[in-house]
Amino acid sequence: MTSSSTPQPARQRPLRRLTARGRDEAHRVASPLELFFDLCFVVAIAQAGVQLVHALAEGHVGEGILNYAMVFFAIWWAWMNFTWFASAYDNDDALYRVVTLVQIAGVLVLAAGVSRAFDDRDFVVVVLGYVIMRLAMAAQWLRAARSAESAERSTARRYAGGVLVCQVGWLGLVFLPESARPWVFLVMAIAELCVPVFAERDFTTSWHPHHIAERYGLFTIIVLGETIAAATVAVKSAVDEHQALGELLPIAAGGLLIVFCAWWIYFVVPIHGHLRSSRQAFLWGYGHYLIFASAAAIGAGLEVAVEQAVGKAHISTLAASAAVTLPTALYLITLWALHSRHFKVGISQQLVLPTTALLVICCTFLGDWAVLAAGLVSALAVVVGSTLTARLTAKGNAAKATAPAA
Repeated sequence: MTSSSTPQPARQRPLRRLTARGRDEAHRVASPLELFFDLCFVVAIAQAGVQLVHALAEGHVGEGILNYAMVFFAIWWAWMNFTWFASAYDNDDALYRVVTLVQIAGVLVLAAGVSRAFDDRDFVVVVLGYVIMRLAMAAQWLRAARSAESAERSTARRYAGGVLVCQVGWLGLVFLPESARPWVFLVMAIAELCVPVFAERDFTTSWHPHHIAERYGLFTIIVLGETIAAATVAVKSAVDEHQALGELLPIAAGGLLIVFCAWWIYFVVPIHGHLRSSRQAFLWGYGHYLIFASAAAIGAGLEVAVEQAVGKAHISTLAASAAVTLPTALYLITLWALHSRHFKVGISQQLVLPTTALLVICCTFLGDWAVLAAGLVSALAVVVGSTLTARLTAKGNAAKATAPAA
């Protein structure tokens, strides 16, 4: 029997008002539900990567990249909308959790339809999964509107209305002719991107800069981890089936260096201090489509390079090398544009990542050594960047030490 003097844990109310959280809230970190959400979304990213590998290995480059871009947009946009909503309104009550789990179910439905979208050009299941996620998101916004007032209520309603209207447009991927689908995707992607801009024209939601930066960083880590896992499985399968360890070692070593450097460069400086306004945050958040997509595509490219090395892919060495070097270069240049350039001092520091991206592209033409060379170039960029930063820091400290007292 429990003593009456023993403190009892406070019971969490099953339903609470969905009100905005403070933007300056201390010690704000990702919740276990958000981490679970990320892991489930990576399942869909992995499926898209597998299908991209098959398309590239069979020589269907244009079609494979287009389908990958469309599927990845659906995954990324649903993840991004939930992330920013949660940063502003997460109250972690029972209803919030249930609706979030519905969104997770939606992405799993989407993941189940990825292979049909690539192989049979059938987007029914993908669209169904996306609509499930987005309808759940609209429900969250309507719930937030009930607890809000004046401009904040209008913003929440505009979000919900914009999301619902866009879902009607996405049905075009199911009912319109195949030749029209790229144009439907382009129009609807632009429409989706415009919803936050339209919704927040009079009121800015109270997203938390540190929380947002952490959420994006965690998702980057998960995507890079999936890239390593996919490449490892590909190398293991190739070694077991073909005993081609000599051909695969340069690819494995180069791929590992690329992923290590991708992690290092992303986290070399904290970014949350840069996210001061909605305009900066929108550009930074939208730009991560290219960071996430290219990071995941690096893993697919490594799998293609492995399959080509053992004769399973019907493409040239040049094409297999490009499957790794091009997404690597895209990752580096996008990361420079969104992150690094804001913290670089002087032309020498600013040129490190753009020059590295160019050199990685040049590595494409090095045949069987292309992936290893790209990895070494990426590692050299980390060393050079760290050295330049250390020298500038030392000069700054020396200048402060010798400056006359005020």
